[in-house]
Amino acid sequence: MLIQGGRRLSGTVRLPAAKNSVLPLLAASLLCEGESTLSQVPRLSDVEQSTAILTALGCRCQWRGRGLVVDAAGAGGSGALPEGPARAMRSSVFYLAPALHRCGRVSMPMPGGCKLGPRPIDIHLDGLVKMGAKVQWQGESLTVTAPQGLSGVDYSLRLPSVGATETLLMAAVLAKGETVLRGAAAEPEIADLAAFLSACGADIQGAGTPLVRIRGVQGLHGTFHTPIPDRIVAATLAAAVASAGGRVKLLG
Repeated sequence: MLIQGGRRLSGTVRLPAAKNSVLPLLAASLLCEGESTLSQVPRLSDVEQSTAILTALGCRCQWRGRGLVVDAAGAGGSGALPEGPARAMRSSVFYLAPALHRCGRVSMPMPGGCKLGPRPIDIHLDGLVKMGAKVQWQGESLTVTAPQGLSGVDYSLRLPSVGATETLLMAAVLAKGETVLRGAAAEPEIADLAAFLSACGADIQGAGTPLVRIRGVQGLHGTFHTPIPDRIVAATLAAAVASAGGRVKLLG
């Protein structure tokens, strides 16, 4: 890349949907009977890997302009996540709970993605076990089953992990009874996932706060949802304008 500096920045940018919201939302679409549409989705490699996982699990994925449609009516099967896409990104962990509900089991390699130091998934798994799941490791491969389904639980997170909060939120919406998550993460992406699930028929209270209550329902339907805009992109562009000078309008 060759950058010639010393120029002020100007223009208008429409912010894309937040990647960190889109990826768990795509996984959550697996919980729904029928068609869900996410608008303003950026065409990133992690999004393409997510559609590959959804397709392997029996969903139909289709781009319609800037919208991505996921039809999960035919989802099911063995719950085996394809190794390539699952290893390629950290967000493959989001398919633990949805695949458990749709397939009764899920098997996958250890999630890959960015090398950002230790990023264990112990809270994800511990919460699922408390809800009735069984976990088995074979080398770097993970198999999770739920022979009796998942049941609600009063669970305190060891630390406010965003990913674990999202996993347990997706597990709880179709679990039997009520789940209480204490010490939950409160990032905007949590509230966005809850808004999508609620529009699909879930019963969630308190998402975006450290205390979340979820009452399990019998089933979820698809919906149309516009994810929150990407705050990381917004902050990056704002910092660029602050350093270079100029005037830029960020839409959304």
